[in-house]
Amino acid sequence: MSELLTADRIDEIDNLGSKSPDPAALVAELVSAVDEGRVADPDDTGYALLVAVDILKQAGDLADALTLATRAIAEQPDDNTYARGVRGGLLLRLGRTDEGMAELTALRPLLETDPDSMYLIDELAESGHADTAVEWLTGALDAILERTRAQQHASEDAQDAAAAMIFGLAQHRHDLREEQGLPHDEYDNLADRLRAASNHALDALDDGPATLLFWPPAELTALLLRWPALVDSYPATWDEHRAQTERGLVVTSEMGGTDLGVAVGTVAGLAAFAEREGIDPTDEETQDAYADSLTGPDDLRAWPPGRNDACWCGSGAKYKKCCLPRSRV
Repeated sequence: MSELLTADRIDEIDNLGSKSPDPAALVAELVSAVDEGRVADPDDTGYALLVAVDILKQAGDLADALTLATRAIAEQPDDNTYARGVRGGLLLRLGRTDEGMAELTALRPLLETDPDSMYLIDELAESGHADTAVEWLTGALDAILERTRAQQHASEDAQDAAAAMIFGLAQHRHDLREEQGLPHDEYDNLADRLRAASNHALDALDDGPATLLFWPPAELTALLLRWPALVDSYPATWDEHRAQTERGLVVTSEMGGTDLGVAVGTVAGLAAFAEREGIDPTDEETQDAYADSLTGPDDLRAWPPGRNDACWCGSGAKYKKCCLPRSRV
């Protein structure tokens, strides 16, 4: 029996793409592995097909790419929004405008909730529908800003997520309008202000790794027991704490941050640091300084790990099954 197709191999093929001297052979390798049930992790079946779709798109073989995109949707019906977006873009490129717009329009609400949904805008813009892309971005910004003004977000985390969405939507819209040679409007001015603010924040980071302080389950429990004043500073559960950390890293990355990671805190370590420095352990600046002081190999975890590597949160599960999806919640 032929070898299993691993996620690492799919990643390798994805990186090679049309740069390979024989792209057709890469497509055949991916499709045959799916046909023969040789994908090491069945959850990667759709991923393998979509990498093949991308190679075919780059080669100009849109009809075969459409066939595989349709198959990717059927293979993983519970996680197919990206595949549907790709299929919609292919339909537009093939001149099947009504079908393509129907496919993408069904996914349009994602622009208000899912930071990973910008592929919808890319599909529109790359298929000659930049005006529609700008219209959709404007509508999504209108909706999110209205909820923000009305304070309709369920939690502080939801507010942070909305802020990240506003940043991404405004930048995409600004870039598209700039390509079209359109004059600045109110949202373009917002995009400029947000970009300037993010650049200022990034300039303020140390030259070393940009880290967020993270507490393993037992340590988070011990932290809140020892300093009850911190209860309001952290989410109600550890699951929410690691989800918040993941989202924070995603937002920092989208703002241009590099060399990111988590600093793994301990109650004993924070107490000793605060005592040594003569400062309040419950103060936010103290905790930031404590995170910066953590430099040992057991203290720092690089982010993001590979999709199939152990998750940074220490759960023991693969990143793609653990905290990676949490950034999209």
